[in-house]
Amino acid sequence: MGLIEPYLPDIWLFIIGFFLLYYAVADGYGLGVGILSLFARDEEERSIMMESIESTWHDNQTWLVLLGGMLFGAFPLFYSLVLSSLYIPILLMLFGLIFRGISFEFRSNSDEKRTWSLSFGFGSLIVTIAQGFALGGLLSGLPVKDGVFAGSVWGWLNPFSVLVTAGVLAGYVMLASNYLILKTHDEIQQRSYRISLLSSIITLVVSVTVHLRIVAMYPHAAGKWTHPPDCYAVWAFVLLAGIAFVLLLVSLKQRREIAPLFCNMGIILFSFVGMSVAMYPYMIPNVIASPLTVHSVAASPDTLWFMLVVVMVLIPLILTYTGYKHRLFRGKTTGIGYESEKGHG
Repeated sequence: MGLIEPYLPDIWLFIIGFFLLYYAVADGYGLGVGILSLFARDEEERSIMMESIESTWHDNQTWLVLLGGMLFGAFPLFYSLVLSSLYIPILLMLFGLIFRGISFEFRSNSDEKRTWSLSFGFGSLIVTIAQGFALGGLLSGLPVKDGVFAGSVWGWLNPFSVLVTAGVLAGYVMLASNYLILKTHDEIQQRSYRISLLSSIITLVVSVTVHLRIVAMYPHAAGKWTHPPDCYAVWAFVLLAGIAFVLLLVSLKQRREIAPLFCNMGIILFSFVGMSVAMYPYMIPNVIASPLTVHSVAASPDTLWFMLVVVMVLIPLILTYTGYKHRLFRGKTTGIGYESEKGHG
């Protein structure tokens, strides 16, 4: 126990990072499908798109609740600073989630399906924009003095956060289009190939720009890119992300069905881990003092131990149930149910 205790904050950083990554993928394609449904040609196409996520989109919200609870318990100072500085985009995200959920449920029992379908799409767009501004605001750096947020409530609204929001939007659309390639037929599928190609290029350009900006803003991140041994890990993940991106383009050109989504997941995974390595051990870039580290914002060891025991019991159950649901509802979406056939490639 004593040997592990100094590393408890790092263990919790890994756990939260894992579930943040899981949420970004799982709810990312759901939000992206909602956004793409705004551009569907008719209500039939919109119904097929929404049906493709019908069985899993409720569960994806669970991970957001868990993330909030884990952050509150494991890193209370980080939680309080983020809420203090980003409560406007966070409230906007909550509004979008509620609006999105109501729209999806009301649509199934309403004669005005188009109205509720569009509401679901706009709710998804609101959530995506809010998440982009929250991430951009955090990466822009928070003015923290004596453990208290010392900036403006509008500090998150800046050109850099607009760029990050554009990247999140393009990334979710890319993820959703690759998901629809796997889940749909005919015109929707063919259009998804084209959307995936365009959105992937936009995502690449924005991601590279954001990474370069972060390196320019934070000397400690720049050092991770140039000084061994950390630079070996950072560049390894950059290389892996680049390989996954090339494989994505190849799979799109070859009209594969399964490969694009998994290549997309690889891009997200390697990019996320590479950025995490570059930023570690800092959790909050502080623009007026030293950045706050993982250990400086962590809860007491007793709290971290207790939460670790609980999460080791709870999380496997949730993952098992989620995996079972994805397996149960695998196959193509037709508008009237799921087919048992599987895609190729």
